[in-house]
Amino acid sequence: MLRTIPGKKWLRWMHKAYLGLFLAYLALPLAVVAVFAFNDSTIPSLPWKGWTLDWFIGNGSTRTGMLRDGEIGASIGHSLIVAALVTLLSIGCGTTTAFLFERHDFKGKSLLYLLMLMPLVIPGVILGIAILAFSSTLANGLETHFGLSVEALRPGLLLVTLGQFSFIATIATLVISARLRKFDRSLEEAALNLGAGPLTVLRTITLPYLYPSMIGCGVVAFLMSFENFSTTLMLVGSDAPLTITMFNRMRQGSTPELNAVSLALMLASALLGLVSILAQHKKPPSE
Repeated sequence: MLRTIPGKKWLRWMHKAYLGLFLAYLALPLAVVAVFAFNDSTIPSLPWKGWTLDWFIGNGSTRTGMLRDGEIGASIGHSLIVAALVTLLSIGCGTTTAFLFERHDFKGKSLLYLLMLMPLVIPGVILGIAILAFSSTLANGLETHFGLSVEALRPGLLLVTLGQFSFIATIATLVISARLRKFDRSLEEAALNLGAGPLTVLRTITLPYLYPSMIGCGVVAFLMSFENFSTTLMLVGSDAPLTITMFNRMRQGSTPELNAVSLALMLASALLGLVSILAQHKKPPSE
């Protein structure tokens, strides 16, 4: 073991001060939002006027809580639908694409891999505009030449789902590919030699090994979809997800109700993060 090299005292103090300021920079805004979600005032700022749960469960004429607000509830529902669809599509596409790149060699593989990575380097706003322009052009062409009106190609939840899926699936592919690359293929060969079929081997050996990364990707995909704003803003229709609804409310001025929604999202994100950590530490049967 290497001996610890003693450093200067003032350097250690500077290091501790830097860490303290950095953590405070990250935590203080979140703490302020969380505290003012309970402030008994219609303005989310000082002075403090006492504790209340009105911004969570209130149903008054001037104090409507997040659980009683129909617009907030509908937008949460829209976000949950989009996030669930994006998560399922990303895990499915990421898993199959990971097998494609890790288990097969074919002409144009490097080019296809680069094309897969492109959505990660394109700004979300540009990506949303490109998808909107393409879908609108296609919809207008179908309506002009064939008389077909395809509402699915117009701004709405379907386009939001496709827009988010276009870059979240890439992240899922990279994570699952990294996991699959470490897999010992001799386990599959042994099972095949013992008489198991390819689908049985996939179901009982390979996929259980990939489950931790698939669950982790699912959590990340769900959170990224739920909080996405830039791409969603370009593709949203009349059914607005939560981020767009909060943005429209913020343009009229911040309210304690938005603080309550933000606190709920922080707690939900922390819970999903804990699920992801537990899934990553769970050893699959083949390890």
